Amino acid sequence: MDNDSLMKSTFLVTGLDCADCAAKVEKAVQRLNGVTGAQLNFAAAKLKVTYDKTILSIEEITQVITGFGYGASLVKDGQLGSKVAEQAAVTEQVWWQKPRMLSTIASGLLLGAAMIADYTDAPARLQIVLYALTMLVGGYPVAKSGFTALKSMILDTNFLMVIAVIGAAAIGEWSEGATVVFLFSLGNALQAYTMDRTRDSIRSLMDLAPREALIRRQGEELRLPVEEIMIGDVLVVKPGERIAMDGQVISGFSTVNQAAITGESMPVEKQTGDGVYAGTVNEQGALEVVVMKLAEDSTLATIMHLVEEAQAEKAPMQQLVDVFAKYYTPAVILAAIGLTIIPPLLFQGSFDIWFYRALVLLVISCPCALVISTPVSIVSAIGNASRHGVLIKGGAYLEQMGKIRAVAFDKTGTLTYGKPQVTDIIPLAVAYEPQQILVMAAAVETWSEHPLAQAIVTHAGEQALPPVSNFKALLGRGAQADIEGRTVYVGNIRMFKELGYPLAVQENSVAALEQQGKTVMLVGSDGEIYGAIAVADTLRDNSREAVATIKAAGVEQVIMLTGDNERVANAIAGKLNLDAAYSELLPEDKAGTLKKLAGQYGSVAMVGDGVNDAPALAIADVGIAMGVAGSDTALETADIALMSDDLGKLAYVMQLSRKTVQIIKQNISFSLGLKLLFVFGTFFGFVNLWLAVLADTGAALLVTLNGMRLVRELK
Repeated sequence: MDNDSLMKSTFLVTGLDCADCAAKVEKAVQRLNGVTGAQLNFAAAKLKVTYDKTILSIEEITQVITGFGYGASLVKDGQLGSKVAEQAAVTEQVWWQKPRMLSTIASGLLLGAAMIADYTDAPARLQIVLYALTMLVGGYPVAKSGFTALKSMILDTNFLMVIAVIGAAAIGEWSEGATVVFLFSLGNALQAYTMDRTRDSIRSLMDLAPREALIRRQGEELRLPVEEIMIGDVLVVKPGERIAMDGQVISGFSTVNQAAITGESMPVEKQTGDGVYAGTVNEQGALEVVVMKLAEDSTLATIMHLVEEAQAEKAPMQQLVDVFAKYYTPAVILAAIGLTIIPPLLFQGSFDIWFYRALVLLVISCPCALVISTPVSIVSAIGNASRHGVLIKGGAYLEQMGKIRAVAFDKTGTLTYGKPQVTDIIPLAVAYEPQQILVMAAAVETWSEHPLAQAIVTHAGEQALPPVSNFKALLGRGAQADIEGRTVYVGNIRMFKELGYPLAVQENSVAALEQQGKTVMLVGSDGEIYGAIAVADTLRDNSREAVATIKAAGVEQVIMLTGDNERVANAIAGKLNLDAAYSELLPEDKAGTLKKLAGQYGSVAMVGDGVNDAPALAIADVGIAMGVAGSDTALETADIALMSDDLGKLAYVMQLSRKTVQIIKQNISFSLGLKLLFVFGTFFGFVNLWLAVLADTGAALLVTLNGMRLVRELK
């Protein structure tokens, strides 16, 4: 096959109500001549097809999907505005105007008329006509889907239901056959409606993206669709408007609500040079933003894509259910055949009675409630997490987070801000105040690019600095420069020892600061030490609370992995009440430490920046990257991504994971228990057709609604 003739198309499939039925659609498309691959994401209701365009057309693929009774429309990949429009078309249609719901309503009215005729002893022929019309009107979508599946050599629930209804009519059970059709049709329509509600987690993200924006291009202001906006264009964002594109502020000052992207509860101040994200809300002032990414590459588009992919990923419990359902349905079909043949043949049973019971068994065999029990919970939970600024890249990672017994943190940029800050200025000579020491040190360090030097300059702010000359960087020790005719030195204690300064008095002060995990630089001139400036990578505001909540959530061991020296590591570990700290580690050392922890505790999570900690993130059972809004590398590396710098979300994810697993177990237990109860009831004649349909449909709706509880915020 010529690779140039291969096409990849994505179809939005509307009306999907059952994971098992969706699998049948996927199989039917896979069997088309010319298709090399097809994957239907039941959660997102999207079918991705790879096919040879010289053999197969888009129209032929669409016909197969619509043959099952579902709607199908082509989605233009890479165009965010088109995706929004496609999804809007789904949600804008009133629920009761959809074809499946209309046929359900019509069949319900006909069934009501038939029951009235039955109750009033109307002519038998009229009753049969009304019941038959109920079957035809309500059963047409079901029969169409069932026979379409049969053409692809697939026996699905719809076909089994058709057999049951025809069988009921054949033995004169017209009222039961009509009731079965109505209940089954109503159940499918309600399941489709409830599944659409669970898919709102993706649609709500899409609704955040404006379809057009005001652009200033070549001195002219234009309102353009987002697909036509280019990198380098200038967005004009008024107060109260949503920002349409990722970019950088070039003019204006405002506060921006970034909750949709980062999960931050408070608005963030934005001024010239700050980055902004598509889908966030400009609250107060007007902003001018230069576009840095195309619509399809924005952080919001990336989140939407990752959420869709995550909801398609199957958790281990779901895979187990799928395997069970694969053998369960054929086994029940064989049992139904045996139920029809064996009792009349071997035990002189009534054929009509056992044939009827076989029909009931076919109806109750529908595995929808069981199959849907897991994905609806996963979809709801991942959607919940995405609204809180947490991206979970699959059901497996969501399930695994509830089992974590040890958490390892990177230090720099994770537990700390990753930027050195001045913490102490201590005069060591009577004639000098802290302010004088800071100004002298900042004047020298203005010429240096070292991170510690920049911390001092930043701390000095906009204070007036004296002019300097003859600046010289002293590698590994510090720097020197001339200020008002004297040479001022700023550097570590080793440099001052080499210069011959007496340090007996200062060494105690320096040692005390270093014991706190701080880096100390001395400032001096003319044989005298003026003072000491301590610099440290400060802890994040919520690091202590986050560690405490993780321990409260049941994690046995919380440790820190860092490349810093042992003194700094121990100081940070003491402040955070960590169980252990491993220092002076290279990336491969961090990975090795995680292997040891996994051997000891079984399930380990690693929290890092997603770039330098890639080996450790890959080895951990769950790799978690934090502070990654706008960072493609971190999003790709981690299994879970915290879009804001909020470590407190870790305990929330663990709680969400455990709640999800709990609900999945409830759904599976309920589905299997109800099935077994009705199967045994069928053998003894306690269950009739309409009751079997009611139980099956009710079970599917109940497990769906139970799973949808995860959409709500956790208490």
